[in-house]
Amino acid sequence: MNLVFPNLLADAWLGIAFGSIAIASLVWLDRNNALHRTIVCSVAIILMWRYMIWRLFGSLPEQGLWRYMIWRLFGSLPEQGLTLDYCVGVIFVSGEVLSMLSTTMALFFLTKIRNRTPDVEANLPWLQRQPAPLVDVLICTYNENRLILEQTIVGAMSMNHSNARVWICDDGRREWLRQLCKEHGCGYITRKDNAHAKAGNINNALVYLCDLGTPPEFISILDADFVPKPDFLTRCLALMRDPSVGIVQTPQHFVNPDPIQGNLALSRVWPDEQRYFFDVLMASKDAWGAAFCCGTSSVIRVNPLMQIGGFPTDSVTEDYLVTLRLRQIGYQTIYLNEQLSLGLAPEGLKEYITQRSRWCLGFVQICRGKSGPLRLQSRLTFVDRIILTETFLYWSAAHAFRLLALIIPILFLLFGIQAVHASFQDVLSYFLPCFIVQMSILGWMTQARVMPI
Repeated sequence: MNLVFPNLLADAWLGIAFGSIAIASLVWLDRNNALHRTIVCSVAIILMWRYMIWRLFGSLPEQGLWRYMIWRLFGSLPEQGLTLDYCVGVIFVSGEVLSMLSTTMALFFLTKIRNRTPDVEANLPWLQRQPAPLVDVLICTYNENRLILEQTIVGAMSMNHSNARVWICDDGRREWLRQLCKEHGCGYITRKDNAHAKAGNINNALVYLCDLGTPPEFISILDADFVPKPDFLTRCLALMRDPSVGIVQTPQHFVNPDPIQGNLALSRVWPDEQRYFFDVLMASKDAWGAAFCCGTSSVIRVNPLMQIGGFPTDSVTEDYLVTLRLRQIGYQTIYLNEQLSLGLAPEGLKEYITQRSRWCLGFVQICRGKSGPLRLQSRLTFVDRIILTETFLYWSAAHAFRLLALIIPILFLLFGIQAVHASFQDVLSYFLPCFIVQMSILGWMTQARVMPI
């Protein structure tokens, strides 16, 4: 009995030692240094795939995946060899492999990060010397109430850019809103129908504005519940000094807890779900030249936008798709990681699920459409294709694996189906180092902006 614990440690020492050294090294590393980020991401990837190799060849019931693949290719295994345990195990490990592939791609992008604030500070004197470009601020609305809209209108009208017009783009065709705009000196645009939802609303406004005697050089998109700070336009326009910049995107920050924070009653200490994406991942994608438009809180150059026919309508996530279309004609999207607007997060679980479902549907539409990562005629860069693939895997395989991870223990408890055959030594040696290092590195890189549960 006394030899059990030493034997466990002897079997698991390599993984535990490697993971411990990796975690201990974090205190001497700089999270803003590209080399240091590359090192820690490489360690995480090595441990992940060490674990996955064991999952593929060592933990499936009764036989390894290699033997299963031989049977699938050559029919050398008898039919009765496929037990229920094995079939469920193959499904589970397949989902895990795809999820791990998505995580590997995300870690690849996290090896670099870009901070645009020094560029803004350097370009502000240039912007102040130029004639102030005309910017039309488009506030898209459908059914938001008066209080929310009035706050956004007042915030937009208070921005310190001297040559800006604010327009309410109302798909609700509300007379009281027209009057409210008149009271605040704000423009009002509506249309006869709601074709193509938000993309159609913006395109209708673009046609209206371009027919005016003074069409804008830039437009800014705001959701009805996002209030910009006074220097929002000024700081975004400073990055438009580079004529190849088509879109400047800024992060979304929220004044209310999202449903996850609210349900856990931890909104004061638990970061909202979008903090990892906007504070960390988008800045990393910008470093790879792969940032994209997220709709609200963005500034867009009008001429190239009109060259591509306005906002695309062949996906419900028109903001991501407009980035791809602009990139195909030589215009980049860049990311300014500064808190320049405040908005409302989904307040209930229904709204939360509706929003995420729309994002999922939109990315699937993009991947299946003419701008998909496997379409050679789309003229996307290699990095764009990798990002689209990673995003598709996130919305498909990663979420499917999470669901499987909930179902598999239930199948074991209720029906005795054992999808994973692993000893305690295996868990210590393969899974535990991988898990601890991933969580530690993620916490180090994000400064605890993400707390996966």
